Amino acid sequence: MSATDQPRRPVVLGLTGSIGMGKSATAAMFSARGVPVHDSDAAVHALYGPGGAAARAIGEAFPGTLTPEGGVDRPALRAAVLGDPEQLARLEAIVHPLVRDESRAFLARHAGAALVVLDIPLLFETGAEARCDAVLVVTAPPEVQRARVLARPGMTEEAFAAIRAKQMPDAEKRARADFLIDTSRGFAHAEGEVERIVEELVRRGP
Repeated sequence: MSATDQPRRPVVLGLTGSIGMGKSATAAMFSARGVPVHDSDAAVHALYGPGGAAARAIGEAFPGTLTPEGGVDRPALRAAVLGDPEQLARLEAIVHPLVRDESRAFLARHAGAALVVLDIPLLFETGAEARCDAVLVVTAPPEVQRARVLARPGMTEEAFAAIRAKQMPDAEKRARADFLIDTSRGFAHAEGEVERIVEELVRRGP
């Protein structure tokens, strides 16, 4: 088989952005256009559930963090790792490889697609950009981000600060991006940018 006869693989677009920047809404715009999207947060949710691949390992590493049903008690786990870099690193060493395995399975399932999106909150922080052909960063001004996040049920200043502390600064993400969408400019603007990005990447190829 010649090089030109090789099956074309999908273009892999990494989608990331700090908390409150509108990443989930942007991912939904790609899905609405028929682009397969792998949601790392959803994968983690499944892994944390009763019988999930991560739940038992987390229970062993962090006693007292499982529910009676065998799933991860997220508030208890958050309390166990909040503000403790060593404990957080232990948790990430359990979870991140499992999420990567889920991602590889997703890519195998959608090998025939022209474009796929890997929605990864900690994309740069975990080195996942190496698995992507291009990276889209969603962004918004700090005051917009803050207002969005603190409006979430149960969110506190302490929790917001802890989340931001483990995320790469927005300015650094923007500097490393191939594409940017400022979600403070509204849905219509974001929709138009998503359409443009899809067209460009499908045309360009991997």
